[in-house]
Amino acid sequence: MSHSRPIRSMGRKKRLMGEINVVPYIDVMLVLLIIFMVTAPLLSQGVKIDLPKARAELMAEENNEPFVVTVDAAGNYYLNDDREQAASPGEIELKARAVLRRNPGTPFLVRGDGAAAYADVVQAMVLLQAAGVESVGLVTETPES
Repeated sequence: MSHSRPIRSMGRKKRLMGEINVVPYIDVMLVLLIIFMVTAPLLSQGVKIDLPKARAELMAEENNEPFVVTVDAAGNYYLNDDREQAASPGEIELKARAVLRRNPGTPFLVRGDGAAAYADVVQAMVLLQAAGVESVGLVTETPES
């Protein structure tokens, strides 16, 4: 009497791997890192102005974020770090009034391009004064010696 045994296949049975292949994830991370490194400098660009150079004392460091009105060479107005120009001079006055109401200790500054018309810079100061701002600072660059 012969015992019948089940016939085994010649090759061994493959075991499932319990490891995760991380190589594709590393590739994706490197691509994302390169994308972020390229786009980060583009996000920090603002309105291009050439500040006039003047020797002036530095303002006392305050905890409040300043409200800045920027005037470019063409006479356009920008608020804080916005890259889009203000819709109207009335918008500057309304926003300044709201900031002043919310936080009365906010410093108000005007950044004017060196080639900007004097009247445009003064107009920005007048708009802030109309909003109730008592003191307006002018932003300059320190000249290189």
